[in-house]
Parts: sequence; C-alpha cells; structure tokens
Amino acid sequence: MAAGRTLCLDVGERRIGVAVSDSSGRLATPLTIVERRAAERDFRRIADLVRDEGAERVVIGLPRTLAGEIGPQARRIQRWADRLASYLVVPLVFADERYSTAEASRRLAGAGFAASGEQPDGRRRARAGQPGARVYLDAAAAAVILQDYLDGTV
Repeated sequence: MAAGRTLCLDVGERRIGVAVSDSSGRLATPLTIVERRAAERDFRRIADLVRDEGAERVVIGLPRTLAGEIGPQARRIQRWADRLASYLVVPLVFADERYSTAEASRRLAGAGFAASGEQPDGRRRARAGQPGARVYLDAAAAAVILQDYLDGTV
C-alpha cells in the first residue's frame, strides 16, 4: 500500500467508526466516531477529519455478502460514498469489511477490553446500550478494516 496517512470509515446506521494510519501507512489506530445526524453535516465532519489528520486517501468499509458479492447494504454504502466524494479532495477506496466488527471485538477482548459486561480483571465496564459501550468498538472495527487494507489483505 502507498505511504501517507489514510483515514478509514466503518459506516453504520447510527455511527461511523473512524480510524487513521500513521504517516508511513503501516499501522492503523482507532480515532473517533461520527454520530450520524444529517448527511451534509456528516460529510463536512469527515472532510474536517481528513484535513485535520492530513489523510491522503479515505478507505470505506464495504459490507459484501458472505459470498463476496455486492448486496443491498453495499450498494447503499456506495451511493453514500458517491455523495461524500464531492466533499473531499482525496480519493476514496473501498475495502471488504466482512467480519470486521467481530474481529475488533475479539481483539479488544484479547487485550482485556470489551464493549459490555465483565472484564477479565473482574471490573465492570459500560453495558451495551449505554453511552460509550459500542463507540470504541465502531472505531476499532474501522481500524481492523484499515489494517487489512494497509497489509494488502483486502
């Protein structure tokens, strides 16, 4: 993959998970989430993140079917990305996002974090549905998509 910072979006119905790479284009890190409100506002927020992070491209997770085909959800994301493109001065690239949330959850659990419930150390964290419970998972899923892209595995 090309060097330079890359921003990645995991577009959901209510939130957009955002991750960013380091400047060498080797390491993906969860960055933030964008709470979806109105499309124009969301697009401006993403354009601001691209500018603020100095991103040279934006990767968007494309939810292919289990068979790897473009289904209705993927087509919705493609249409959304077409609209987003008019707000950006950097290229957009799609990357397969199948299993990204499950993989992010597995990695977080392996690192001693979880989106809800009891942690390996016995402490309690936010339960699903509470503020913050799903937020980090959304950004972590974007980081999984981005790391796969950076590694050239998608």
